Amino acid sequence: MLRSQYRLITSNRLQITVQHLRMSSQAASDAEVLLAKNGCAGVITLNRPKALNALNHNMTRLIYHQLKLWEEDPETFLVLIKGAGGKAFCAGGDIIAITEAGKTGGQLAQDFFKEEYILNNAIGICKKPYVALVDGITMGGGVGLSVHGHFRVASEKTLFAMPETAIGLFPDVGGGYFLPRLPGKIGLFIALTGFRLKGRDVQKAGIATHFVDSQKIPSLEKDLQSLKSPSKENICDVLDAYDKESTAGEDKPFILAEHLDKINSLFSGKSVEEILENLKQDGSPFAHQQLKTILKMSPTSLKVTFRQLKNGSSLTLQEVLTMEYRISQACMKGHDFYEGVRAVLIDKDQNPKWKPERLEDVTNEYLDSYFASLGSNDLKL
Repeated sequence: MLRSQYRLITSNRLQITVQHLRMSSQAASDAEVLLAKNGCAGVITLNRPKALNALNHNMTRLIYHQLKLWEEDPETFLVLIKGAGGKAFCAGGDIIAITEAGKTGGQLAQDFFKEEYILNNAIGICKKPYVALVDGITMGGGVGLSVHGHFRVASEKTLFAMPETAIGLFPDVGGGYFLPRLPGKIGLFIALTGFRLKGRDVQKAGIATHFVDSQKIPSLEKDLQSLKSPSKENICDVLDAYDKESTAGEDKPFILAEHLDKINSLFSGKSVEEILENLKQDGSPFAHQQLKTILKMSPTSLKVTFRQLKNGSSLTLQEVLTMEYRISQACMKGHDFYEGVRAVLIDKDQNPKWKPERLEDVTNEYLDSYFASLGSNDLKL
């Protein structure tokens, strides 16, 4: 009798233990970001595939905390970041949540940008080699999670864009730092128009450091993780080898190659108005298309972005992020961000009513307010 009771109790305990293990495993796989140590690498997996791995406040905090731990861990030699689901690396920040918080004066409108930019800076100054596998859609906040790291690996599935001027925002997450440092006027062109780059073009524009065929990326991950106490040079050698072996789209010229001279001349205007005048005067199909695109964007966003990149070209990443935090908080108090999100993401009528409606009504005084110090509320890095 006692034996059968003991067996029953033991069996029940075993079932409960197995159930707990299943539940914890399920909970881990359901987490919005997966953080694991694989071989010599700390691996960050953005795990919101249904939301195209959009970055939210909780994910930002978890990644930052783990990144700092791995930086000090003598057994972690590199950090890998990737997106789950096969479609997106990270399509941006969780804009809808920020919009809702901003409308009600919620703390998230301050905290999200603040902690996101602190994370962007942490990636920029990371002591360990940081490898972003941007194998899929990479926009906005996803750019901030990748572009400041040592290595950015694009594939034929990569779709890169900074489309913020279309929603009354600006190309933040350090856009004011890396965009003006791209060759010629490519950065300003991308920032004002939201132009999308795909596949190898992301590398040719100077954004990705390497290109690897999408099907080879799992093998690349394994090879990186199996390195023994690798240096930054060892990691670069592996990436270089995979880059040389990758053939997808190698026969296609850079999508902007035939337009580079025009981009460099037309976008060298001293103001947004001058750029628009240049595009009108040029009259080519390419210039006409860019003019048509820019005229749909928020006039405030266009002028903010122009000044952001102009200022950012001579600032450190830390100074740029401090400037961008000021701009972000001005956007949260303004009109165009909420109207842009409504028109593009909520109602999807693609017909935003901007205020001010015309470029000439965005005065220098109004623009200055977007860049003004926040005093004790300024970003501290």
